[in-house]
Amino acid sequence: MKPLFHALAGTTAMLIIASFWTSTLVSELFMDHAAVAAVKQGIVYGLFLLVPCLVATGGSGFVLGKFRKGRLLYQKKKRMRIIAANGLLVMIPSALFLNAKAASGEFDVAFYAVQLVELVVGVVQLTLMGRNFRDGLRLATGHRPPIG
Repeated sequence: MKPLFHALAGTTAMLIIASFWTSTLVSELFMDHAAVAAVKQGIVYGLFLLVPCLVATGGSGFVLGKFRKGRLLYQKKKRMRIIAANGLLVMIPSALFLNAKAASGEFDVAFYAVQLVELVVGVVQLTLMGRNFRDGLRLATGHRPPIG
């Protein structure tokens, strides 16, 4: 049951982040400022679902890996530290900043600079989470990655 909970929480978190990223890109490229502001507000509201999913993923992963060792688990833990730091230090503050700027109609250089950073770090987050997902499957099924 714990592995299923871990997988569901992690998958949900990845899907939420992917939806934030996609919504941001689509609204910025194809919609007006009102739509961008609505997306930014939706992302802030979405944090109330994303953060518990990430906490559940990290907590359940800690429990699952408590008595295990190995390269895959070490790599997953290392990536999780980066994911957590990016989330706390870049993604959440960026979402709050961008929402405030968009709500007040301030689509200036600072807005777009932070937007670019958020999009780049979002790709990094999804990449790291995808690698953790892959390694989690390998740990669960006993398949080892190819050497090299």
